[in-house]
Amino acid sequence: MELRLSLFGLTRSIDMSRLVRHQNAVVVLASALLAIPLVLWLLGPATVPDLAHGNIAGARALADGWAKGEMIVLVRHVERCDHSKAPCLNDREGITDRARAVAVGLGARFEQLGLDNADLYNSPRVRAAQTAGYMFNKVGAGDDWLFNCRHDLLRNALAHKVAGRNLILVTHSECMQAMETALQRPTSAFGYGASLFVSTAQPHAPRLLGFIEASDWRSVMFQ
Repeated sequence: MELRLSLFGLTRSIDMSRLVRHQNAVVVLASALLAIPLVLWLLGPATVPDLAHGNIAGARALADGWAKGEMIVLVRHVERCDHSKAPCLNDREGITDRARAVAVGLGARFEQLGLDNADLYNSPRVRAAQTAGYMFNKVGAGDDWLFNCRHDLLRNALAHKVAGRNLILVTHSECMQAMETALQRPTSAFGYGASLFVSTAQPHAPRLLGFIEASDWRSVMFQ
């Protein structure tokens, strides 16, 4: 089909079939470009679920796994003083004074879950030891594998996990990301005091259950 246009005495012929084919090709190309990132997203590893903000199913799975002593939880230390303008608690390598209340509040949340069947380990860094102390009124000597954690964190965590008992590890954001990497998940940006939960219901196939930021515990709904 040909269309003839006249303007100011000039005549121009337009092949409409070619124009339609060109438009179709553009549409197909645009659709392909839009589909590629969607396919990559669908095929890529899923992000770690947020167990707060009304995620009842996730919160119930956490509570059930905790009651059975199946959980490993990595807790990031609370606000570090050398990265803040807030007053230090007492040591610049430790936490801020205002972060004490956050750590105490986190400890209360874990006490509600139950601590009778839980073992606690902490990184040797001052900020992690202080966090553990205010959370649980208990501080370990410090385990270096909870600071130098890039390669063997999952293996070390499983080695310290006792059957029927939960394992609480007070550590650092890079160690939590190392756990995500070991379990083939994309890494997350965890805030101070965030908790990352790993289920060992199947000991030979641990899986990331989800995370809770320190400020989001109030929105966790177990029922």
